[in-house]
Amino acid sequence: MASTRDIRRRIKSVKNTRQITKAMELVAASKMKKAQAAALAGRPYAQLMADMLTALGSSVDESFHPFLAQREVKTRGILLVTTDKGLCGPLNANLFKLVTEIKSPAKFYVIGRKGAQFIARTQRSMVADFTVSDRVVFKEVKAASEFMVAQFLEGTIDTIEVIYPRFKNTLIQESMVRPVLPLNSLKEFIAASQAEAGIVRSSSSDDREMLFEPSAPQVLEALMPFFVNRYIYQLVLSAKASEHSARMVAMKTAKDNATKLVGELSLEYNKARQAAITQEILEIAASAFAA
Repeated sequence: MASTRDIRRRIKSVKNTRQITKAMELVAASKMKKAQAAALAGRPYAQLMADMLTALGSSVDESFHPFLAQREVKTRGILLVTTDKGLCGPLNANLFKLVTEIKSPAKFYVIGRKGAQFIARTQRSMVADFTVSDRVVFKEVKAASEFMVAQFLEGTIDTIEVIYPRFKNTLIQESMVRPVLPLNSLKEFIAASQAEAGIVRSSSSDDREMLFEPSAPQVLEALMPFFVNRYIYQLVLSAKASEHSARMVAMKTAKDNATKLVGELSLEYNKARQAAITQEILEIAASAFAA
């Protein structure tokens, strides 16, 4: 049995760890709420853009747009969205599992330090990595999405796909591969973006006659890149909410385990102290009897 001094030191160490994990849990919970609030704040903007694209879809021939043109997939473009730090449970490991399942030629574009380290360690083709803060500023995500769109239009990559953890609720984060480009149709893309933003699609249609200036195809060509940027931004917001949620749950589990361990160590300490006292009493009694 360990000495009472060693047990006391271990109890103190575990209590310090519990204090740290509790603080990290509170910080992660605060950041998760902010990430969820940011996602909700963007819903009106996403809804307005969806309405504009819906109105344009009935006025143009979709086949002319390069985002809608289907082509042979020779090289996939994968945007991997991970965390910068650890201590978030199996979140990153689940994303890396999806990466390892990709056997076809692919080029990787990474958001998050953990993802960049994994791609470099596994010697996969990484074109660029981008930094996105916890606030998830739109211009930071826009830099990544515009770079990938430019590579897509140049023919360097034939698809744009996003591997990210989708925030479902505080306890569940789904690792997903979300295709972005090329689009099958405007209607499917609008429905997918509305579902990701949590917008309930209205069943009513606007049958008013509209006049577009300079023309409907030109408006669509100018609007589509903005909508793609906004869609990828929504995915990154979901990934950030998943990160903070997973970290909060992991830190809460660590705190609870530390509390349980403190209880077990306290019981062991009391047993050791009681054994020491009993031993001293026996020694005193034995010496008195011998005398």
